[in-house]
Amino acid sequence: MSSSVGPTPTPATPGSHGSPAPGNKPWVSGTVLFAGVLMLVSGLLEVFRGIMAIAEDAVFVSTPRYVFRFDLTSWGWIHLVVGALLALTGLFVIKGMFWARIAGVLFAAVSLVDNFLDIPSYPLWSLVLIALDVFVIWALCAYREA
Repeated sequence: MSSSVGPTPTPATPGSHGSPAPGNKPWVSGTVLFAGVLMLVSGLLEVFRGIMAIAEDAVFVSTPRYVFRFDLTSWGWIHLVVGALLALTGLFVIKGMFWARIAGVLFAAVSLVDNFLDIPSYPLWSLVLIALDVFVIWALCAYREA
């Protein structure tokens, strides 16, 4: 018979110091999860921006002599497609798919260039999305599996 009162201590097991045991990895690390969520949100915002441009909303500025000038409807379709690809890839990044991190860097870079070329139409919004794309690219490239 034991004279001690209270629960008996359990022996320490490997990997029980606040981190998952080997082989039990979380989906993705914090920055990659945040990058995936940002991809999802910025992709949806790109889709909405594309819909606004296709509907020829009066929010956009008309620049008469711009080298990369497209019809507003053309920019709308470009934003719609890039945004849909970015949002879909963001979902797969959140799920932890390796290929999605690579595709995420590619689509974020395409989105960055797309927004840079469209700065004259909607300047402040383009700069905000460029900043988000830069962070997404950094977070996806800096991730290292343990």
